[in-house]
Amino acid sequence: MARSAWHGFGLVFPALALNYLGQGALLVVNSRAIDNPFYLLYPSWALYPMVALATAATVIASQATKSGAYSLTRQAIQLGFLPRMNVVQTSAKAIGQIYLPVVTWTLFVAVLAAVLGFGSSSRLASAYGVAVTGTMLTTTFLTFFVIRYGWGYNLVLSVFATAFFMAVDAAFLSSSLLKVAEGGWFPLVVGFGMFVLMLTWLQGRKVLLERLQTSDVRLRPFLESLFLAPPLRVPGTAIFLTATPDVVPHALVHNLNHNGVLHERVLFLTVAMKEVPFLSLDECAHIEPLGHDCYRITLSFGFMDRPDIPQALGSCPAESGLELDLMKTSFFVSRETIIPVASIPSGMAPWRERLFAAMSRNAGSPAEYFNIPPNRVIEIGTQIQI
Repeated sequence: MARSAWHGFGLVFPALALNYLGQGALLVVNSRAIDNPFYLLYPSWALYPMVALATAATVIASQATKSGAYSLTRQAIQLGFLPRMNVVQTSAKAIGQIYLPVVTWTLFVAVLAAVLGFGSSSRLASAYGVAVTGTMLTTTFLTFFVIRYGWGYNLVLSVFATAFFMAVDAAFLSSSLLKVAEGGWFPLVVGFGMFVLMLTWLQGRKVLLERLQTSDVRLRPFLESLFLAPPLRVPGTAIFLTATPDVVPHALVHNLNHNGVLHERVLFLTVAMKEVPFLSLDECAHIEPLGHDCYRITLSFGFMDRPDIPQALGSCPAESGLELDLMKTSFFVSRETIIPVASIPSGMAPWRERLFAAMSRNAGSPAEYFNIPPNRVIEIGTQIQI
């Protein structure tokens, strides 16, 4: 990482600065070169080599764009702003080397639509200008919060450290907004669409968890009443994945109703994503005994971690008594089917309720996302009205 940074400062940045200065000098001497200052800067014999170099740079930039989109999407998923998606780990050595098929196809469709819609790179310039200057202003704005709340600097210093750059970026953005009608609307529409999707998923999950917590039975009283006349205990370990650790999972109720048995060891497992990049395995598990070989476990992961439930459970201390044999362990997963009901207030518009229901239906499997062996998973469906 450090070597790449030095290459950027020592090679890429000077070369880019010289290229821009050369284009500026060319325009001073010959204003007609405004049509394409990059290619007109070179002699005729260097035209085709420069086309090859620009093509290679475009390929490299596209790979960087995809890698950044993968990383940001996974972080958004783990922070609760997007539904689960299939994340493919493409390297056994680099944890951040991932591939998301949905993101790849989304980028393909977006790029194809932009190419067909705009028709030429010159017509895309307005969209590019709004996107870049908007990103610059947003980054500077967020830098204030990093300096003030992340690094702990006082308010006056934080304001003065970012106000100048924010004023410059705002000036650039305001000039770019003059091109909104000529194509600058495209990144604004894309950004607004992503904002609506992320906000809908975040608010929808909050409403869903509130429904689960208010309509279901509390876990401790349920277990106390259950073991007054305990059901038949069968060998093995049952792990019930639940987003509400204080509430009885629907999968447990259905298992008792249909099978009438309970495993000899029962774990109620909740996965929590923290707003830190990484957490070590020895600090990610919180174990709470509930009696009768029942345990409530919370596994915490950072937003850059790969959530791996079997690995995290395997790191639990030996004295906890939670050594797992995966061949004798069953994972029970509840699959919620969201049903929008107009008569039930949720705080969201009806179209957003339907959007949230569609996103929930298309969310990835929790077993695949948490790296649970598929042959050890029992998925039970539940309908929830919002």
